[in-house]
Amino acid sequence: MKIILAGGGTGGHVIPALAIAEELRNAGHDAGFVGTARGIETRLVPQAGFPLFLVKVGALNRVSFTTRLRTLIDLPLSIFAAMKILRRFQAQVVIGVGGYAAGPATIAAVLLRIPVVLFEPNVVPGYANRAVARFASDAAVHFAQTGRWFRKFEVTGVPVRPAFFALPPRRNQQPTLFVFGGSQGARALNRIVRDCAAELLTRIPGLRIVHQTGTREFDEVQKFYTEHQINVEACAFIDDMPQRFADADLIVCRSGASTVAEIAAAGKCALFVPFPGAADDHQLRNAELLAQEDAALLIPESDLSAERFVNEVTSLLADHTRLAAMGSKARTLAHPDAAAHIATMALRTIKQ
Repeated sequence: MKIILAGGGTGGHVIPALAIAEELRNAGHDAGFVGTARGIETRLVPQAGFPLFLVKVGALNRVSFTTRLRTLIDLPLSIFAAMKILRRFQAQVVIGVGGYAAGPATIAAVLLRIPVVLFEPNVVPGYANRAVARFASDAAVHFAQTGRWFRKFEVTGVPVRPAFFALPPRRNQQPTLFVFGGSQGARALNRIVRDCAAELLTRIPGLRIVHQTGTREFDEVQKFYTEHQINVEACAFIDDMPQRFADADLIVCRSGASTVAEIAAAGKCALFVPFPGAADDHQLRNAELLAQEDAALLIPESDLSAERFVNEVTSLLADHTRLAAMGSKARTLAHPDAAAHIATMALRTIKQ
């Protein structure tokens, strides 16, 4: 079977799509991607060995009127380009994963009478998925209440790459704090770690801090650590996240659906700081799923002070029993079959 996964832009869209694609490939099917030149898919998809086809598309959500108008004017051309890709690939089903390219590609599939399956990890669907919801053959959702947007749906959880369920061996035994803000970085996390790193290194003997900053603020943060002689391993982006998870005792991060799913799959203790600007506050909802089960800590960004951050991190890293218990509890909330479930849904629509 030949399946196209459409969408991208950020890791939250691309990484679950890659997990689904790997399931399809392992089952002997042919998977390809439709994305845009400005998304993270341009690096991650070829790296994973899948073909990537690009369409030019603007943005409609949280942009200026001028940008929205230009996008709407260009949309027919984007849809036409996507139709050519689907025909050339001979796609038998399109899985929309949200993000820039999802709209044109799924609309193109509808016009070509190719079945569409949508993946939606958030409580309220994103713009692209809402646009084609009533035309979709099926939808895979993380929250049951999200199903009201679709004619037909199944609760699958969020797909996670198999590597997170079987982490590689740990490379060192130093107490390790791993902080990351996603593929684009997180300003609030960058600020709090920069301001607290010296104090944490003083309080916790032998502490190793790994700080993924995102590309936009890497130079600034790295310069700060160098000028103040603070021993932090800073990096703009990390390719081998399973290894970094394996090396970490505690992970500090945002709480996008993919990140929370990876934390659960890996069975790691996390301190979540949800992004307050997320649509419908879905990052808070994601973090609450684990925090309410004592499987993670949650600090709203409005409550994130240097004093609280240092105290929480110091307390957790000093209590190995608590770290292990929270990680084990998180693992029970994972969905190990999510990618396979969605792949099965997509293949089923071909046979109908």
